[in-house]
Formats: sequence, C-alpha cells, structure tokens
Amino acid sequence: MNQNYKELAQAYKNDFVEALNTLEFSWLKLKDQKIPDLNKKNLNELESWEALTSRFARTTDIFLTKYIRFLVLELDPGFRGEVRDLLDKAEKANLISNADKWMSIRELRNQIAHEYSKEDLANTFQDVVRLTPFVLDELERFKS
Repeated sequence: MNQNYKELAQAYKNDFVEALNTLEFSWLKLKDQKIPDLNKKNLNELESWEALTSRFARTTDIFLTKYIRFLVLELDPGFRGEVRDLLDKAEKANLISNADKWMSIRELRNQIAHEYSKEDLANTFQDVVRLTPFVLDELERFKS
C-alpha cells in the first residue's frame, strides 16, 4: 500500500471522525429535549435542532460517500455501483452492520437537503432523533 493511499484513507477518516464528534456534541445537548414546536418560533431552540440535523447529514454523507466508498474501492477497484450497491458491498465486508438502515439514513440525508415545509422539518427532526443513536453507535468503532 503506497503512502499516498494511506494518507488519503486517513484524511477521509479524520474528516468523518471530526464530523462525528460535532454530531455527538449536538446529540448530547438535545437528546433529552422535546422536538420544538415549529409554530412557536423559538429561534434559539430551532438553531440547535437545525445544527443537529445538518451535522447528521454531513457526518453520514462524509462517512458513506468518502470513507466507505474509498474502503469498498480498496476491496474492489473496479466497483462502479450506485449507493445501494455500495451499501450492500460494505455490509458484506463488515464495514457497516445493516445496508437497509444505512439506505434509510442516506434517504434522510437527501430529505434534509430538500426540506421546505414546517411539516417536513418536524418529520425530519423526528427521523434524526430516531437514527442518530444508531449512527453514533455504528461509527464509534471507527474513531480509534
């Protein structure tokens, strides 16, 4: 394995671990709080929840599209599949535990990028609350 490869692998890992740490910070701040009432316009509260949501999207995106794709390409240099194929290969290689759950996480990440209504945002917050513990647990092993 050449030095450039090792450096790139480490850079991708560092990027997602840094993102994971900020996600964990937001999660610890909000995990015991209720999702805000979007009609009450509490901007301080909303800002914290939007930070959690953004950090969830960023962390999962970096992990899947950079780090996991890089590791899958290491195993199969000719791999050219879509996200679903990537997740299936990653699960078979024991890089992730559940391709279906990660597909749901990827779909939520896409939803976060395109939310427009209060109803969409409220549902997004609920989904982030439901999936963040899984993401934190799943990615903890990559921190070391």
